[in-house]
Amino acid sequence: MTTTSNRYVTVLWEARARSGKEDAMKAFMTAAVTASRHDAGNIDYEAHQVEGEPGTFVIFERWESREALEDHLRAPRMQDLVPRLLELMDGGIEDGIRFLHPFRPAR
Repeated sequence: MTTTSNRYVTVLWEARARSGKEDAMKAFMTAAVTASRHDAGNIDYEAHQVEGEPGTFVIFERWESREALEDHLRAPRMQDLVPRLLELMDGGIEDGIRFLHPFRPAR
């Protein structure tokens, strides 16, 4: 995991609900997002449902630093959420994580 030149970290996480668990996963993610927005160092934390793909969800999140993201992931609340989330989703949590690096064209 790396940070950008201005040190913030951007994460895109995609997950798919198990068959029949789509509504439960959406409700679970809705409840979890609000608390994460209040974690120290959070810039942006938004959950999305992919249009035309019922049960597919994406979370876009930005953190002030790698340390802020790591603190978020180590929070006791997150440790409690992971087993419950794994019951609702296909695959593992790490399967859908992507770190984004912004770039801009030269002036």
